[in-house]
Amino acid sequence: MSSLSTTDRRNARTARVLAALAAAVSLASSAGGCGSVPMEAGPGEGPYVVVLGIAQDGGYPQAGCNRPHCEPGWRDEANRHAVSSIAVVDPLSSQRWLIDVTPDFPRQLRMLDEIEKPRAGDPSPALDGIFVTHAHIGHYAGLIHLGREVIGASGVPLHVMPRMRVFLENNGPWSQLVELGNVRLTDMAAGSRIRLNERVAIEAFLVPHRDEFSETVGFLIHGPERSVAYLPDIDKWERWGRRIEDLIADVDVAYLDGTFYANGEIARDMSEIPHPFIEETVARLRNLPATERSKVRFIHLNHTNPLLQDGSEARAEVEREGMGVAETGEITRL
Repeated sequence: MSSLSTTDRRNARTARVLAALAAAVSLASSAGGCGSVPMEAGPGEGPYVVVLGIAQDGGYPQAGCNRPHCEPGWRDEANRHAVSSIAVVDPLSSQRWLIDVTPDFPRQLRMLDEIEKPRAGDPSPALDGIFVTHAHIGHYAGLIHLGREVIGASGVPLHVMPRMRVFLENNGPWSQLVELGNVRLTDMAAGSRIRLNERVAIEAFLVPHRDEFSETVGFLIHGPERSVAYLPDIDKWERWGRRIEDLIADVDVAYLDGTFYANGEIARDMSEIPHPFIEETVARLRNLPATERSKVRFIHLNHTNPLLQDGSEARAEVEREGMGVAETGEITRL
């Protein structure tokens, strides 16, 4: 059986993104049924969250990886995955907010532009704000594209926690973005809800992680009818002062740290880079009602994670347990 060409696979991925958007519009306008959300605005005008990437900080395939699990990505760009990031969009007001600005920012911004066009006349990057989870490279390094060497942006609101502010103000090249006014730092406080507009709000919450340069936060995105949690990085669940089960109960969709599938996945001491293994998360959540487990979408997948491979037994096991894997382009209506 002949394989699809790179162009065919790229077109198929684009079609899936557009189909996801169309399906979300259909869901929002339908009555009844799982996930249907009545909107005050007309069909297709409800705010939503869109996934722009699902990989860990290094993307997939990762630099320097010549092992067999990376070969599909090197051979065919349609198999590649951008670093984890999501956008919050309100089509009614044509507003767009980005959560985590990754090394893949150029193509993720282009993808966002294709899904939801920026307001006519708005200067690039036409973002109403950027929110950063923490100071690990996959979550803020894309800020370099806002500087004078590339976009030369003006006053993009950059929402940060206190230590993140200090880090950006006192370390180049990020300090130059502040000094030149490419970004405008805006303070966040954990547990304090930020009203983005009359229909959408966002709230940061602290989580334990390797906080070498900044705090680490996840985000709750609140819409008119639904809410989404975005938590790409955390140490073991047991180190957090909140039960992950309670977070899941409070939202409609939960994007959770899925960095590693199992212990021994990489040839390093994994205690130095603690994350909840997906096997551990699945075992912990197994006895939750199916409606709760179905909210879980694993994201921030390391290049070694077998969930990146279509048809893998690991992916099948997660799905048998009633949970899912985030997909680039998937949309959750709010």
